[in-house]
Amino acid sequence: MSQFVPLVVHATHEAGAKVGGIGSVLDGILSAKAYNRQVGRTILVGPMFGWDPVQMERLTEAGSGVEIRYSSMHGILYDVSEPVQQALRTVERTFHVALLYGRRQFGDAEHEILLVDASNPHMGHVERFSYFVWENYGVESFRYNYDFEYNLYMSVAQPLFAGLKALGVDEGLAAHERVIIAHEWLGLPVAFAAQLNEPEQWRTVFYAHEVATARLLVESHAGHDTRFYNALLRARESHLPLDTVFGEQTSYYKHAVVRQAIHCDAIFAVSSSVREELRFMGGPFANCRIDLIYNGIRSEEIKVADHLDSKRRLQAYCLTLLGFKPDYIFTHVARMVLSKALWRDVRVMDHLDGLLASAGKTAALIVLATSEPGGRQPELIGSWESQYGWPVGHRGDNGDLVGEEAPFFFDDVEPFNHSASSSKIVFVNQFGWSQDRCGMRMPADMTFSDIRRGSDLEFGQSIYEPFGISQVEPVQFGALSCVSSVCGLIGFAQQAADELIERGVLPAGPQSGRDESGVVLPGGGALGNAFADKGFPLVVADYVGLPEEQMPGTPRDALDIDGAARGQIEARSSRDSAGQIFDRLPSSREQMSELLRVGSALAGSMSWESVVENSFLPGLARICKA
Repeated sequence: MSQFVPLVVHATHEAGAKVGGIGSVLDGILSAKAYNRQVGRTILVGPMFGWDPVQMERLTEAGSGVEIRYSSMHGILYDVSEPVQQALRTVERTFHVALLYGRRQFGDAEHEILLVDASNPHMGHVERFSYFVWENYGVESFRYNYDFEYNLYMSVAQPLFAGLKALGVDEGLAAHERVIIAHEWLGLPVAFAAQLNEPEQWRTVFYAHEVATARLLVESHAGHDTRFYNALLRARESHLPLDTVFGEQTSYYKHAVVRQAIHCDAIFAVSSSVREELRFMGGPFANCRIDLIYNGIRSEEIKVADHLDSKRRLQAYCLTLLGFKPDYIFTHVARMVLSKALWRDVRVMDHLDGLLASAGKTAALIVLATSEPGGRQPELIGSWESQYGWPVGHRGDNGDLVGEEAPFFFDDVEPFNHSASSSKIVFVNQFGWSQDRCGMRMPADMTFSDIRRGSDLEFGQSIYEPFGISQVEPVQFGALSCVSSVCGLIGFAQQAADELIERGVLPAGPQSGRDESGVVLPGGGALGNAFADKGFPLVVADYVGLPEEQMPGTPRDALDIDGAARGQIEARSSRDSAGQIFDRLPSSREQMSELLRVGSALAGSMSWESVVENSFLPGLARICKA
């Protein structure tokens, strides 16, 4: 049994509403029964975006799970004592901010939230805090004050900590009984504020959901993951830090802030690849303790009949859109960002199309991704449906294709659909998955769960993926998952596979192509074969491993890997991945049942309950010892 922790504060930009991956992590941890048994009080703190009507509406709309008890911006006061009201108002007057205090639902649990709107903060306080951060951590705010995001999180830190004191959340608690967890660099200023105002009186944790510098270096060069991870591996052999290999990075404010996470009492990393990227930062990071706290997935048991029921709805939708009922449904649910590397899906589909044709089979890949987080108006969707057959057809001059949707993906989809004989790609660039959001051609009884439950294969071949919850979730419903070899979930999947082998759920198979750090080894394409031999529903596309004759000898050699070289590797690896996928697609109900059995066992081993009980809580307990 882990140690009981009286108070945990989560500092995060998703304190008020779930908007991305960290929100999924918070949902998983804060709803876990083990967490709620062992943590006495939880409060999430973060910014309130008062200038954004969409964000503000999320706090009050039905189904948000938020109950506001105090908000000067909303004019709400409910069940808050007079002394606390006065204390909150004092914070607002002192820092020139607006506060919101309330409660938010996480599964069956409910936790407190404290949000700060700093649209017009007291600059004297912000500047004094910035001076403290420079004096104690060396972060030169004057270099970054051009950036709105940096200014925002420096501005909210002090009033958030003052708000915690106004609520009296830590009254009577010793230093080892109260913890601030900074989720990513955005939460670190709150940890710094605690260290400024009450030195040595709080335990602090930096929770690394990614390494911002690594993401930037991967995304900003055409060599992408092929270049970066080969450079990292060669640099590790020579004990060279990131700045030595790629040049000094402190002009990037996220890099400058994350480097100071070393001042926290603990560092959590969501995958072994993130841990290795942190070590690559050099200096104290090279040898400090970093606790591996994998992300989990939600575990839900279904039967083959449930999978087929959802698949039939997806097939019916495809029949309406494409004029044929595909034998296989492939899916990719993702954010429309460069890191998701959606073009790699098209490369694999190019090879799969010929394999499917040779077997007399058909398939449709449904990609659900959008550059419009709030989605398009349903009236527009209906108009585009009737005019040019959205979402099979798209246009770029009327609000349909916007942002990255054409250059990142649809520019590749359209020629594929013209040339492919046995498969098509449907690009649904809309937020939501229901008839009222996606048009009248979608089945009326379709829900979002169908695109997860009914898929035969989920793609997720990212160039940068710290973990990849979305990629692995459909596996529990009987799907295969095709991920890139840099995907952080692979380390956890390998661990889960080993556990399932010990329990006799899977047969023993060859070792993977990873080393003890969890980083992909050059030439480590054996990883995908290892999972296949074990009957594990994971197809690993290795875009990092190079043929021996092309292996870079030094980090400098790796830096020469450009877009053309990466493209050659993608061509080879996408062909290999297509072959693995084709060989492993189920062709009978019995094979579906086996995939569902193994996937369900995987989900149990990788569940949030398991993560919280076996990793997260022990990590907290270690730093909370008196």
